[in-house]
Amino acid sequence: MKRYNQEVLGISETFWTQVGQQRLTSGELLLYSGHEEENAPHTQGVALMLCKQAQKALIGWESHGPRIIKASFKTKNESISINVIQCYAPTNDYNEYAKDRFYDRLQSIIEKCPTKDLTILIGDLNDQVEMNNTGYEDIMGRH
Repeated sequence: MKRYNQEVLGISETFWTQVGQQRLTSGELLLYSGHEEENAPHTQGVALMLCKQAQKALIGWESHGPRIIKASFKTKNESISINVIQCYAPTNDYNEYAKDRFYDRLQSIIEKCPTKDLTILIGDLNDQVEMNNTGYEDIMGRH
């Protein structure tokens, strides 16, 4: 994080269970959200890693299951906060109900953020691109 001057880093596919926070020996704070059930599978999972400066600005954070975590930060303008939402979307292999449930939940979380605040969505949205990159070879590889 220091090398690239990042204050907040979003992480997907942690495969951790439970919800919590952990201070790393390097000083960063890790906020994480996974499955909370007993004997839960070690699948999915999201986290936010905060540098010391971001930790000082942290207002609070919320777990929204193993695919979404949200943290809010103070800014120099006391009337505006920054909301960072880290998500890990289901792939196309999941059934439509699971995908709709994820996107409905994500939409609800975004809509609850005050419109005066800055809301930043980061994460793995598991979007897929076409195999055909004709005309875009200089900016898009074949997938």
